[in-house]
Amino acid sequence: MADVNRGNRPLSPHLQVYRPQLTTITSILTRITGNALLLAALMIVWWFLAAATSPEYFATADAVLRSWFGDLVLLGSVWAIWYHLLAGVRHLIWDEAKMLEVDTAEMLGWGVIIGSVLLTLFTIIVV
Repeated sequence: MADVNRGNRPLSPHLQVYRPQLTTITSILTRITGNALLLAALMIVWWFLAAATSPEYFATADAVLRSWFGDLVLLGSVWAIWYHLLAGVRHLIWDEAKMLEVDTAEMLGWGVIIGSVLLTLFTIIVV
């Protein structure tokens, strides 16, 4: 049976209704970092292909990767790797039905954020 009041019904609640929670933001950021890592991997593959193609093409690709933009992408990639790894561990913990209470879930979220920043700084300093 067709709903004659379809246009008059309120829309289901969306982003303007709900307050963003830390677990929601970190989950969305996990997906974003996963996709960003794919783009960074394509950039590195481009660099390898350029090295195999010709010295001139490699010089172009190498100049892009060594520029401020390339440094920014590679720094973001290091952070994204650590973030994505820690968020994956958090999801494995949740898959075991552990630490699902609101307080501990938020603690894990802050752990992922702070841990990824600290591990990124450690990677930059040591390597």
